Amino acid sequence: MERLWSPWRMQYILGKGQDGCVFCDMFAAMPSEDGEHLILHRGTHCSVIMNLFPYNSGHLMIVPHAHQETFEDMPAEAQLEVMTLMNRCVSVLRKAMQAEGFNIGVNLGKSAGAGISEHVHMHVVPRWTGDTNFMTTLGQVRCIPEDLKDSYDRLKEMWDRES
Repeated sequence: MERLWSPWRMQYILGKGQDGCVFCDMFAAMPSEDGEHLILHRGTHCSVIMNLFPYNSGHLMIVPHAHQETFEDMPAEAQLEVMTLMNRCVSVLRKAMQAEGFNIGVNLGKSAGAGISEHVHMHVVPRWTGDTNFMTTLGQVRCIPEDLKDSYDRLKEMWDRES
């Protein structure tokens, strides 16, 4: 029998959330702590972070600094930065992880599947041919083949090199 080991998910499973907004708390931390918070890039209006509970290795999120539930009332400059960073995420993931395709999307509101509905964010999920295998299809299990810190280090190096 094989065992799948993903200890970082226990925090999510137990549902021990925190007071306040996880994204706002990340952005309030010192930039010297970005590696600890898996922040790849801090922009003017938005940051790029790794998802702590990824769908696939390299799962990134573009998170506006403003704490709001939707993109609708966001200034045009912030909306433009979201889209610019989305393109950069795709480019970096193609080069650093040889991603063949992408799922890019936003879940607006709890009813749409947003895990953190009070602070809007965009997901950029790299995909590879065959990454949905029997484990996902039959076992309803997702295998993440790389440690989050290792993914962060690889993506951070490519992000910095591409800037």
